Amino acid sequence: MAIITISRQMGSGSIPIAHEIADKLGYTLVDGDAIMQVAASYGLSAESVEQADEKPPHFVEQMDFQQEIDLHLIELIVLEYALKGNVIIYGRGGQDLLKDIRSVLRIRIIAPFEDRVEHWAEREWLDPDRARVLLRKSDQQRAGFIQYYFDRDWNDPLGYDLTINTQRLSLDNAIKIISESINDQNLVECKAECKKKLSDLVLRKKVEIAILSSGKVDAYMLEITAEDGTISLSGQLHSQAEKRTALKLTESIEGVENVNEEIRVVEFR
Repeated sequence: MAIITISRQMGSGSIPIAHEIADKLGYTLVDGDAIMQVAASYGLSAESVEQADEKPPHFVEQMDFQQEIDLHLIELIVLEYALKGNVIIYGRGGQDLLKDIRSVLRIRIIAPFEDRVEHWAEREWLDPDRARVLLRKSDQQRAGFIQYYFDRDWNDPLGYDLTINTQRLSLDNAIKIISESINDQNLVECKAECKKKLSDLVLRKKVEIAILSSGKVDAYMLEITAEDGTISLSGQLHSQAEKRTALKLTESIEGVENVNEEIRVVEFR
C-alpha cells in the first residue's frame, strides 16, 4: 500500500519525474487529469474542479461555501485513490491531507526561480516575462492554498521527507532516489496500521461532505473524528435542529457503525 506525494514548484521538472516514477513502479498517478476523469461520478463539474483545485478562497461567502464543498470532494477522490495503494499523489496538498499516515513518502521538487522561468518558457513556448508572471502567480496560489486550508508554510522543509533540487540532480537520479526511498523500512513496517487510518479518513471525509452539503448545519465549530467505523461529533452548534440534522446525516453514511455525540448547543438570541 505504498503512497508517494509530490509537492512541486511550477517549472521545476516535476511532471516528467512523476510520470517516469509511475511507469517505473507501476503506480497510479493521481494528478489533475486523473481527478478530472472521475470528477463527474463524485458530482463535480469540470468548472467546479477548476475553481477549487489547489486554489485559496475567494473571500466571497457564497463562492467560498461552494468551493469548500468542491474541495472536500476532491480530497475524497484523493483519499480513495490513496486507500487503494501504489499511488503517486501529485500536488493537491497530499502531504498535508495524509500527514498522519506514516507510510507516505513525501517528496518536494524545487529549482531556482530563474531556472524555472527558463524551463517553463521553453516548454510552453512563452515569452520569459510572461513565464515569470505565471510562475509567481502559481507559487503564491499554491502557498496560499496550503496556508489557508492546512495552516502550514508551503516551504517548511519539515513537511517533506525528501527535497530534490532539479538544478543539481538529473532526472534519472531524482527518479532513482525516489524509487529506492519508497522501500525504506520505516515506511514499509506501518502499512497495515496506515490502511486502517486511511479508511477512517475516507469515512470522516464522507461525513464532512454530507453535513456541509446539506446547507442546514453551520459546521464551522463542529469537530468530526473517525475510528474503526465509529464517528465522534463534538464541538459546538447553534440549535437542537442543527444537532439532530448532523446526527441524522452522519448515521446515513454507509460504513458508519456507531456515532458518539458530545455536541454543545449554544443558541444566539
